[in-house]
Amino acid sequence: MPHDYLRRLATANYRGTAAVHWSMTIAGRRTGWLDTAHHAAVRELLLHTLARYHLACPAYCLMPDHGHFLWLGTSPSADQRKAAAFFRRHWNLLLRAKGCELQLQGYDHVLREEERKRGAFASVATYILENPVRAKLKDDWRAYPFSGAVVVGQPELNPHAADFWERFWRHWNSLIEPGAGQSVINTPQSIEG
Repeated sequence: MPHDYLRRLATANYRGTAAVHWSMTIAGRRTGWLDTAHHAAVRELLLHTLARYHLACPAYCLMPDHGHFLWLGTSPSADQRKAAAFFRRHWNLLLRAKGCELQLQGYDHVLREEERKRGAFASVATYILENPVRAKLKDDWRAYPFSGAVVVGQPELNPHAADFWERFWRHWNSLIEPGAGQSVINTPQSIEG
């Protein structure tokens, strides 16, 4: 029986400084794969993916049966569809060692203009980080050990910090290459954390 693939937007929607919320679910909603070592391996894989495809990840959360990732392009050559395929291929290698794998296709939500306005982008990130609270795994998302942010060259960036958004946007702006389409997302001065 042929797989019923989710329809994707045009490729241009995933390039440049696009902002995309990716959700990737474990096939059959299997659990038992998530532990400290696997989290560290996913963070390393995420770092390689972000560097290779010119992205930043201001928020991610690994849940017991799925993962959420908010990616933001930093270059005109950024390509999130290719990045997602690369990430999924290599994450599946890690998962198969634990007897599971990802569903055939992840879900993505390309952030619309209004979701990139003042405060809205941070709200999407907060939604991702608060998944463990909604799932009743923790009372406070800051206590959940399998979430955070990954930004190439910025290991100290932590979404728990009060100045996270100010520092994130300052760094993101420093990464933007001329012609990357900075108008696609507001500058840090106009976005609240």
